[in-house]
Amino acid sequence: MSFLNTLKDIFMESGFYSIFADFTGGGWKVLVMLGIACVLLYLAIVKKFEPLLLLPIAFGMLLANLPGAAMYHEEIFAGGHVNWPMFAGSDPSIVPGLLDYLYLGVKLGIYPCLIFLGIGCMTDFGPLIANPSSLLLGAAAQLGIFLTYIGAKLLGFTSAESGAIGIIGGADGPTAILTSSILAPHLLGAIAVAAYSYMALVPVIQPPIMRLLTTKKERSIRMTQLRTVSKTEKVVFPIAVTLLVSLLLPSAAPLVGMLMLGNLLKESGVCERLVKTASDSLMNIVVIFLGTTVGATATAERFLTFQTLGIIILGVVAFSMGTAGGVLFGKLMCVITKGKINPLIGAAGVSAVPMAARVAQKVGQEENSNNYLLMHAMGPNVAGVIGSAIAAGLLISMLG
Repeated sequence: MSFLNTLKDIFMESGFYSIFADFTGGGWKVLVMLGIACVLLYLAIVKKFEPLLLLPIAFGMLLANLPGAAMYHEEIFAGGHVNWPMFAGSDPSIVPGLLDYLYLGVKLGIYPCLIFLGIGCMTDFGPLIANPSSLLLGAAAQLGIFLTYIGAKLLGFTSAESGAIGIIGGADGPTAILTSSILAPHLLGAIAVAAYSYMALVPVIQPPIMRLLTTKKERSIRMTQLRTVSKTEKVVFPIAVTLLVSLLLPSAAPLVGMLMLGNLLKESGVCERLVKTASDSLMNIVVIFLGTTVGATATAERFLTFQTLGIIILGVVAFSMGTAGGVLFGKLMCVITKGKINPLIGAAGVSAVPMAARVAQKVGQEENSNNYLLMHAMGPNVAGVIGSAIAAGLLISMLG
């Protein structure tokens, strides 16, 4: 009899009992979230949709929604702040879990900045330096951020929430995570899933917009080869950008500063070990922690809402408008330069590096097999990384 009681006690403490004992009250939501997590894992593993981050995000979502696992506690981060006394045991009913501690890296803005350090180590700003006008295309592609901010406001989201949703249009996952963790932490899970899902869908979303807004003649334009950029220019560039952006918009300094530090380490040629560590080991470790903890914020109570559906819809609008803004400004530059600029490279102004540049190359070669736009598109592409960081800094400064 005691053996049966023991089995009964084990079952009553299990997650299965927790789900089905209160199925109508909330158990069904847990099953839905576990199902969503499995779908995202499928997309990451089988369909290869941004697997490096979508897989950890999905698994973090799985861990956080396991009944009784207690790996993440929303109460510790309630109100958008870290309730430090809870880590010291001020509430005996809450024992901080593994993901609570790891999430501090997101909440304190550490992980996104470290990822930008790694991105800087892997980025070549040569095409942007060779053609400074690319910076304008990168800026134009941020149009989606601000138009979506207005759209979100009209749909009833608060100013801070609208800013966090709008940043999806920059097509930059770490920037979206940092911005939403500051402006709207309760929407972090939904925004992260939307941002990385649409980044993975760049080859699907962008080409129809590019073809719709350009003519066959414009898509066939061949651009002249870029000039060679000296090492001195490449070394001075990150220093100059850091000084200029940080003095104009101090709130953008963390992202831009770490991006440019990584690039300076690379271009200086004297820090090979640091470059290798930052772009490889360190970045991979941070990606695991970032993805898993961001996914953990997608609990049933926060994710299964009409707000999440609105974010998914607004996310694709933001990304589409960003692409359209870059292409339309590219058309304007094409007219001003009398046909020397192919408008397709404007679509690369969203900071999905280097995928957006490859899409511009592919669409251009569909019209002209001798059209090589990749290096030209890399200019707006890396400019978009800077532009999204500046846009994030602006939103945080205004709304944070």
